[in-house]
Formats: sequence, structure tokens, C-alpha cells
Amino acid sequence: MPEPESPLAPPAPGTLPPDGLSRVALWTASAHAREHERPAPYVRDPWAADFVRAAGFTGGPPGDGPLQRLLPDWAVVRTRFFDEFLVGAARSGCRQVVLLGAGLDTRALRLDWPTGTHVFEVDDPALLAFKEHVLGEAAPSCGRRTTVGADPGGSWGDELLAAGLDPRRPTVWLAETYLYHLPPAAVESLVGTMTRLSAPGSAFGAECVNAGTASSSFVAPFLEALSATGISWRWQLADPPAWWAEHGWDAEVADPFTLPYLVQRLAPYLPLLTEAAAKCVFLTTGRLGGR
Repeated sequence: MPEPESPLAPPAPGTLPPDGLSRVALWTASAHAREHERPAPYVRDPWAADFVRAAGFTGGPPGDGPLQRLLPDWAVVRTRFFDEFLVGAARSGCRQVVLLGAGLDTRALRLDWPTGTHVFEVDDPALLAFKEHVLGEAAPSCGRRTTVGADPGGSWGDELLAAGLDPRRPTVWLAETYLYHLPPAAVESLVGTMTRLSAPGSAFGAECVNAGTASSSFVAPFLEALSATGISWRWQLADPPAWWAEHGWDAEVADPFTLPYLVQRLAPYLPLLTEAAAKCVFLTTGRLGGR
């Protein structure tokens, strides 16, 4: 049984770095844990409840507005969307998968990867150490899993190369919810590194915040509650395809209401979803352009 490649010693049980992104990771894990208990879950993540218990985590996103009530179900459908995107990209030739700001993501263990897929998880060393402690001897479902202890919002390219990424081969990158927690300059640096290390045929996925809806009555109360916890959505876009094109990528935004599983799960919330609410974030994917 192959073991995850990580030189990090496990921390004491229940230890997580006391920062905002660790809380965000636990919000997602909590949503996955509840989803896993459904008769026909959209996301099967048997480790999610273990993360929640080990961290002694209770609660969820701050406040009690309509967006907060919707968020756990949104986290599940977003995960499902990017699950399908990543596996599709791997089957199309991107056998290197890089999860930037991987958090408590267990895709390397739970998805049906094609033979030869190598999944890299880049995140804070302490968070990854907590994750390895909880996962224990759990075997990856991909060919190879490598953790890279580095700040994805800082300098991480050399560490990823040292861990085995081959920039001559196509890579699919995912920054599921990570980018909008960073200052714009850090996003520019991260995407620049991602682009520099990408071969022709590479792809990316990212959830991007819609700058045009951040002040709406649906989103603004949540952002105020979030800010009080020290977490904020710092990077926002009005036109994702245009922004990504300026950075070398051909991008598109998914229409969420063409996704049957999303419509089914969010049906109870449809009366709340004005146009601004329905488009408060963009599920964005793309391919490396011009190469």
C-alpha cells in the first residue's frame, strides 16, 4: 500500500493552524461529512467527518442570512463540478493534477483517476501535517500522491518542481476557493507561476467571485459577517474570460443551471436566487491558450 509522500511529522491530534483558511477548509469538510451520509450523495468523502472530529470543529460560516444557509449545499455542488472537471481533464491527457490551497481535499483518495495520474497537494505545512495525521494509512486512488508544504499565496514553484512536477507534461490545476482569499497581487503571482509551469494542453479550474454582486443584499451581509472573523473575499472579477485571457488562458464560465445536480439540490433556495444571487460566483475552467 503506497504511503503519501510527506516529510512532515504528524501534529498532536486535533491541531490545526489557527487561521481563516483552515476554518474555510473545515466548513467544506463539514458539508462533505453531512453529504456522505445521504442515501445517494453527490460527493462521497468518508474522511470528512474524521477531519471535523479531529479538529473538534462545530459550527459553520458566520451569520444567519440566506447565503449562509445555502453555502453547505453550494459547497457540495461546487465540489461535484470540479470533481468531474478534474477527472475529465486527467482522462484527456493531464495526468499531473495540482491542488493549490488543497486544504482538506481528499480527491487523491476518492476519485476514479486514470492510470498514471499524479496528484500534488500544495498548502501550509501545518495544515497538511494535520491532514496526514487524520488520513493515516489511507491509500490514494491515483497512481501517486505528493504533498508539498508551501504557501500557495507565496513562493511554491521550486518546491513543486522538487516534488516531481514535470513542466513539459500537461497539468490540470485547481484553486477551488483559494484565489479570492488572496490580495490581487498574490493572485497575479500565483497565476504567473502556474502559467510558467504549464505545458501545452494544460487546464485549470477556479471559483471566482463576481465583483458586480458583492454589494448585493444577498452577498453583502455574508461578507460583513465573514470580515468580522478575519476572513475576506479580497480578489473579485467582473469578466473572468477577459481576465484569464490576459494571463494566457482560454477560460469559460459554467452556467450553473445547466447542471442537473445543482438545480436539484438548490431547488429549495430558488425563490431566494435573484440574478445577482445566482451569479455571485463564477465556476471557471479553461485551457492554456496560444501554445
